[in-house]
Amino acid sequence: MSVTTEQPTDLLRRQDPQLADILDGERQRQATTLQLSAAENFTSPAVLAALGSALANKYAEGYPGARHHGGCEYADLAERVAVERARALFGAEHANVQAHSGSSAVLAAYAALLRPGDTVLAMGLPYGGHLTHGSPANFSGRWFDFVGYGVDPATGLVDYGQVQRLAREHRPKAIVCGSISAPRHPEYSAFREIADEVGAFLIADAAHPIGLVAGGAAPSPVPYADVVCATTHKVLRGPRGGMILCGAEFAERIDRAVFPFTQGGAQMHTIAAKAVAFGEAAGPAFSGYAHRVVGNARTLADALADHGFAITTGGTDTHLITADPAALGVDGPTARGRLAAAGIVLETCALPYGDQRGIRLGTAAVTTQGMGEAQMLRIAALFADALRGEAAKTRAEVNELGRGFPPYGDQ
Repeated sequence: MSVTTEQPTDLLRRQDPQLADILDGERQRQATTLQLSAAENFTSPAVLAALGSALANKYAEGYPGARHHGGCEYADLAERVAVERARALFGAEHANVQAHSGSSAVLAAYAALLRPGDTVLAMGLPYGGHLTHGSPANFSGRWFDFVGYGVDPATGLVDYGQVQRLAREHRPKAIVCGSISAPRHPEYSAFREIADEVGAFLIADAAHPIGLVAGGAAPSPVPYADVVCATTHKVLRGPRGGMILCGAEFAERIDRAVFPFTQGGAQMHTIAAKAVAFGEAAGPAFSGYAHRVVGNARTLADALADHGFAITTGGTDTHLITADPAALGVDGPTARGRLAAAGIVLETCALPYGDQRGIRLGTAAVTTQGMGEAQMLRIAALFADALRGEAAKTRAEVNELGRGFPPYGDQ
């Protein structure tokens, strides 16, 4: 097969029209529906270009200067750039950018600091803990003894008194702070004090807020946590992947936990795309973007409350909103289904009381598209219309709104 300079989209259309149709369909789906998943965003064309680059061909087990494969001179350069940009962006002494995902980053952190059977204190899954925070279906729940802390049912905020009591009782080897559905910032200093009191490592799972941290719109866990695990997508607007930040004293342990303990060859095209995203996040434009994400989330949360949604914690300080639609006569899964039929994409989530499920949404992607306060008010009205059963009418309005803010120019 010869190498060609033909445009990738044209080449794919001619060579594999079935897959070309699938990718075109996904592009249209993203452009004509509202992407309100809290875990998703639109990368820049430059990030996409790096993902589709010739580095996708390179096998590069190991680290720069110590690879197990030849021909890694440019792979080494790409990874060194990504590492240095990550360190500078987050003020960390060490960064590992090889983790394939947020879950693999957490796995590496546990592997570096713990042994099977160790006790770990983390947010309980019914309160917004992640799969890697002790789910019995996950490696974390099978290999470690997890104790779950919760939130105050009246406020939805972390109950730090409970965290301290559980830490004193169980003497965990590590404490994990972080949630997949917390709309308020953790008090990293409080977690640090509790960890120090019981001699535990502090691991911050910052998969959701790390992009806001990069833009100066959220407090950083780096000065407080021994290890910070994160994703490079979500608000950070990079490729799907993971990242680990830590102090110099943990650098070797973290690197060896990623390779060779939990992963093999690094995905060099993804690492190059991470470097592009870190470079973008270091610029002043990204800071403005991160603050607009939070502003849009607050506006949308207030507007949803006006339409009858019960907003967890009474609002948000992040890109995340969690809400109970019960007052509108539906539960979370039913609301998600009706919203999906109307072209509004989001997830369900645990609520801080009972066993009900609510909805979880985020404003990162729509903010990338250029939407602002007026569009947040319109989105809240579309939510209400969709839950009243007006799916067809709402779907047409969602399509119109999406086409007015195309993620990649003319669609």
